[in-house]
Amino acid sequence: MNFDFSDDARTLQDQARRVFDETAGPDAARAVMNDPDKHYDEAIWKQAVELGLTAIRVPEEHGGVGLGAEEACLIAEEIGRGLVPAPLISTMLFTEALLIAGSAEQQAKWLPGVADGSVIGCFGWGEGASQLPSSMPDTRMAKGGLTGTKSPVADAPIANAAVVSYAGEDGPALALVDLSRDDARVTVVETLDLVRPHGTIELKGVEAEPLGTSADYQDFLDRAAVLLSFEALGTQDAAMRMAVDYAKERVAFGQRIGRYQGVKHNAADMYVKGELARAHAMHGAWAFQAGSPELRQAAAAARTASLDAVTYTAEENVQMHGGIGYTWESNCQFYYRRARAISAMLGSRGFWSDRLVRSLENRNAEAA
Repeated sequence: MNFDFSDDARTLQDQARRVFDETAGPDAARAVMNDPDKHYDEAIWKQAVELGLTAIRVPEEHGGVGLGAEEACLIAEEIGRGLVPAPLISTMLFTEALLIAGSAEQQAKWLPGVADGSVIGCFGWGEGASQLPSSMPDTRMAKGGLTGTKSPVADAPIANAAVVSYAGEDGPALALVDLSRDDARVTVVETLDLVRPHGTIELKGVEAEPLGTSADYQDFLDRAAVLLSFEALGTQDAAMRMAVDYAKERVAFGQRIGRYQGVKHNAADMYVKGELARAHAMHGAWAFQAGSPELRQAAAAARTASLDAVTYTAEENVQMHGGIGYTWESNCQFYYRRARAISAMLGSRGFWSDRLVRSLENRNAEAA
């Protein structure tokens, strides 16, 4: 079984990497961070739209390119690698929710805007102290109106529409909310990630449209986990390269620190954790693309391994830089902050570890 990506998908990835190498990265992230009135880089967003990155998963009948999951995963990796200060990941999650659970009318209304960049989407499940995406939300729907609070929601302050979780009849389900409505209140909330804006969405009987079933919600979580695992891979790889490059140049006690055994071991651990995470992520991308029943297991494994890799590497990158790594002027902070944001965006590592165990138990029970 071949889990590798096609040549066409790799070509698209290379194009995205070249664009983000020129326009994104720590300097672009710092520019957004230092400007309180700038939630994202509009020039990068426009360039991504022109390159067709927002249209990758949108079907051709809605003005998109209609590509598969593998292309989306590789673009997510480049978004993570470049710390791209634009709402691409959030819009990709919004798109997946519509693809898996949206009606023909809902898709026809929103997906053309996603493709041409006029619609920015986001996804929210958290409700303050809530740590489990599978828990029944406090957000309720009655007579077509949604009442509840979602926070923090990545890119909510700049989004036109949101997909949020609510308490369905059989468990958590998805609902679509037009954030341009006057009764949908979005306020900015501070988080550790100073580049990607987060917000609180307050809903008080706001008109909303149900998206699919509770089973669709669970399938969406699996797809989202795979996409975010690739974003984590890109962030992890960039942080690892930053640490290794510094170790090759920094001189302490008469020699480059990369020659010290402890530094070598840490760098090797970064690489091993990254490669293990990549193997799981590629399995998840294959299961996503193929619509395989293995997706739940593969997605949970990819999410867990990618969180281990990006968290470890982002922390060790700071440590390897020594005192300078803790300063405001150092770019180490961007990878650390993004790693923490990715970890919180779709539930804790503990949740996904438990989901992996449950999926393995179910597989074994079916095989018995």
